[in-house]
Amino acid sequence: MTLSIVSSAPAVEVRGLVRRYGDRTVIRGLDLVIARGEFVALLGESGCGKTTLLRALSGLDPIDGGSIKAPRKPAVVFQEHRLLPWDSLWRNVSLGQPPQGARERAALALAEVGLGDRLDDWPRNLSGGQSQRVALARALVQEPELLLLDEPFAALDALTRLRMQALVKELVARHRPGVLLVTHDVDEAVALADRVLLMRHGAIAFERRMTGSVSPQVVRDELLEQLGVTPSARRPAPASDPSQSVV
Repeated sequence: MTLSIVSSAPAVEVRGLVRRYGDRTVIRGLDLVIARGEFVALLGESGCGKTTLLRALSGLDPIDGGSIKAPRKPAVVFQEHRLLPWDSLWRNVSLGQPPQGARERAALALAEVGLGDRLDDWPRNLSGGQSQRVALARALVQEPELLLLDEPFAALDALTRLRMQALVKELVARHRPGVLLVTHDVDEAVALADRVLLMRHGAIAFERRMTGSVSPQVVRDELLEQLGVTPSARRPAPASDPSQSVV
């Protein structure tokens, strides 16, 4: 098994990945390539290996077989913002960054997520959505080639979630990292991704590339069918693209 470091496209390349926990094989022979600037969403039932894959790509977990070619420092945004309560917002954003010019870089990143006037504020004064904006700024200040998003909007209310989705879509278009979004939300995957993958039993079982020739509603229904959701259980698709929401 190998973990190599690369500095050019693709953003990540996975070949024959295997990950085990004791006697249980969670990921089995998985292949995945994400190009620089490509937004990939990963769907699947709980326990199918989505977060395990993300942790392997981030370097947080070891692998038991296969290879991963990844950037030196992929950036990760988790479901919980994981801000340090004893540090100001700008210090949270600049965590792990070189001290020279750290405040200035943090200020630019916070301005990008709409919190440019809150540099010296504290995490306890933020709403859930604002906290996730800071977490996103902390990821983007690294100028990552690969951005990993582990259900970052799952704990937010519906309106805040739409606004955060729009913000992520805008920032990814501007910075052009490769992105892997782990989500349970089919509508979110359809709205944000260039390509949607469905994971089942530790492998990629289905892939759909988003194109202008197929309507989002058709793709949504197709993905729900793949996930085993019956028509009567399906909720209506959003009336508008979250990229049109005010951030």
